[in-house]
Amino acid sequence: MGTYRHVLLAMDYSEDCLLVGQRARDIAERNGAKLTLLHVVEEVHISAGYELLPLLPELPDESMMKEARQALERLAEKLGVADAERRAVSAVSTKEGIINTAKEIGADLIVVGSHGRHGLALLLGSTANAVLHAAPCDVLAVRIPPH
Repeated sequence: MGTYRHVLLAMDYSEDCLLVGQRARDIAERNGAKLTLLHVVEEVHISAGYELLPLLPELPDESMMKEARQALERLAEKLGVADAERRAVSAVSTKEGIINTAKEIGADLIVVGSHGRHGLALLLGSTANAVLHAAPCDVLAVRIPPH
């Protein structure tokens, strides 16, 4: 493992995000690196006619972004990383949000959680796998044990 200067933790709202966050925090501390916490709110793109708009789920709006920022604050508090940068971004996909943010901040390590699924889930791909193949830097997929 190299020396990292900027660690990007991509988190979701799962109960496992604390486990993944602890790993990212520990790596950042050992390397004297900056830590950025990220949550991506996926955008919904409408390809149907406007007549279907009332039937579609609510588009990402300011309340979803506010919820994401609050979740980042709670995670920072639980991890004891008050000085960590927090970013809530909206993007077409979680992968795109992570990759774009990593490039923007100059991250040299992205930390994501991975359930280590096999079979169909593996074939279809996962966010961790997608990030791994598109990342501009190292990626650490923290294995989340099955419940």
